[in-house]
Amino acid sequence: MADLKMKGNHVLEVEDLHTSFATDRGRVDAVNGITFAIDKGGTLGIVGESGSGKSVASLSILQLLEGTTAHIRKGQIRFMGQDLLTLSRAQMRKIRGNRIAMIFQEPMTSLNPTMTIGSQIAEPIIFHQGKNRRQAWNAAVEMLELVGMPEPRKRARQYPFELSGGMRQRVMIAIALACGPDVLICDEPTTALDVTIQAQILTLVKRLQREMGTSIIMITHDLGVIAETCDFVAVMYCGKIVEYTRAFNLFTDPKHPYSKGLLESIPSHEEDSDENLKTIEGTVPSPYELPPGCAFAPRCPYAKEICHETMPELDGEPEQKVRCHIYQTTSTESPTEGGTVASYIQISDMWKGEELW
Repeated sequence: MADLKMKGNHVLEVEDLHTSFATDRGRVDAVNGITFAIDKGGTLGIVGESGSGKSVASLSILQLLEGTTAHIRKGQIRFMGQDLLTLSRAQMRKIRGNRIAMIFQEPMTSLNPTMTIGSQIAEPIIFHQGKNRRQAWNAAVEMLELVGMPEPRKRARQYPFELSGGMRQRVMIAIALACGPDVLICDEPTTALDVTIQAQILTLVKRLQREMGTSIIMITHDLGVIAETCDFVAVMYCGKIVEYTRAFNLFTDPKHPYSKGLLESIPSHEEDSDENLKTIEGTVPSPYELPPGCAFAPRCPYAKEICHETMPELDGEPEQKVRCHIYQTTSTESPTEGGTVASYIQISDMWKGEELW
């Protein structure tokens, strides 16, 4: 395999990625032409509601869709300048879990119930780094200590069912970081965890990122997690990126009507607020019956005739792009009124405001 070299400052680049599933009713385009890049040591958030294509995009990067009806029809996934889609299975195995790692949504279903915690952390160390079992076991204990696990030597000999949800998630982080990956994909890493444990996990991820220089892709439907952790954000809807911007800009000046709808649907924490909770009217269209134009047009309060007829391009400045006909035809003004940091500061109890950026 050719040496992997980083192009510019981008450690990972995804360009025009299309991933589809074959079904009895026809082809479903779960990921439909997405493009993004992440810099070394940076954090990119991918946000959107269930079914938007977030997880399929991450599984496509690691080529973990083999054995399903999924097929990557088009695009490039360049890691350190090398297109991963051109690599053999054996070459991908050397990268997966080693150079690019992933924290999956639910640790209880991702961990092997028949293996001890220490053995599961040691496994990729043995496979990728060639260490013997004793060396790998000691490294596993060190990883447990690194992620803040109490009594790491004792926990290493326990099984997943003996640990709490927060502890299991720390184990998943330890496994993912065991080989010092360049890119860490976090797929809903705080799902089903209470707010206190969620804050601990996010703080841990950010600390380890600073110490190890790892680039992170944070996949979530929780805008509080985005505010807490990310530099840039890609908002997905029906398999496409509808807005790509700096995280700070998303909360202060959202451009796409869908982005603004997500922000406005967050409950206010103000005690004296008597406003009704805003919602996005309608439902996500069926992937079998997507409209010919913008997929969000049937739900968009600003939609015009052109929105129902043609799909807009993702257009704008390098650090702020939007897929919206209305925005693209209104000079520099957004079709929606941007919010302020103060108006969205209730998005997360953990958000400390501008200091995150």
